[in-house]
Amino acid sequence: MGITLGIVGYGEVGGIFGRGLLHKDGIDAVWVWDLKFADAAARAAAEADGMRVAPNMQALCAAADLTISAVTASSTFAVAEEAARHARPGTRFLDLNSASPGTKQEAGAALEAVGVAYVEAGVMTSVPPYGIRVPMLLGGAQAGALATTLGAWGMDARVVSPRLGVASAIKMSRSIMIKGLEALVIESYTTARRYGVEAHVLPTLQETFPQIDWERQGAYFFSRVVQHGKRRAEEMREAARTVHEAGFEPLMTAAIASKQDWVARQAQAGVFDGLNGQSLWQAYADRLLGQAGNHE
Repeated sequence: MGITLGIVGYGEVGGIFGRGLLHKDGIDAVWVWDLKFADAAARAAAEADGMRVAPNMQALCAAADLTISAVTASSTFAVAEEAARHARPGTRFLDLNSASPGTKQEAGAALEAVGVAYVEAGVMTSVPPYGIRVPMLLGGAQAGALATTLGAWGMDARVVSPRLGVASAIKMSRSIMIKGLEALVIESYTTARRYGVEAHVLPTLQETFPQIDWERQGAYFFSRVVQHGKRRAEEMREAARTVHEAGFEPLMTAAIASKQDWVARQAQAGVFDGLNGQSLWQAYADRLLGQAGNHE
């Protein structure tokens, strides 16, 4: 008899994992739950993917032998806490969310108190290009056993520590740099565009860091922040908590969160409507400059 998989959060990441794992040997069924399933169209889309849509968290936890949490960073502990009220002792819980070591430790404590094996994962790069083979670092007392299970499904999961918080510390430290670069590129490029000096600025970046295609990377950064800025801002607030837990004032990380959140608000207001992952960075910058002009 195989495993019944449960996935909490059926967004980009949850959808990729659900569809990618659905037909793996050893998985009998994939149950999913998301708050957006209050909308019939969202439920129908998940069912069309082959998922079994749970009516609530309680039903998902009752069915699942392994629950994967793939929600926004700010919901990490709330989901773990709710799962602890319903999950069966002896089941396992894999937390993919980008949260601080302290948040992961609190989530782990809540689930382990009711007999659920909690394993944290630090997802180390963007999921879509890799699918279920995205590199993940696992932590927790049961990380080794779960890594074996995941590896049999073709996933790239490596144990870094039996202690909770280590994988998250690695993930969060990396995220500060990556999301910080995104925020810096958006601010730098848009400013250069405003003054008409981008043709001078980008070649100097290319000279200093020749391994990076600054035009292409800039377009990618703009598009990802426009698409996922809200989620990235939440992650950066958890990263700021990570810095605070380390004993420092998260001055830079808090600023990155603010920048990501600001871009997300522009996107929500429709500033970037019609642009997509194929658009040039200049198109995104011009939309921001147009907004700035409207407020002069």
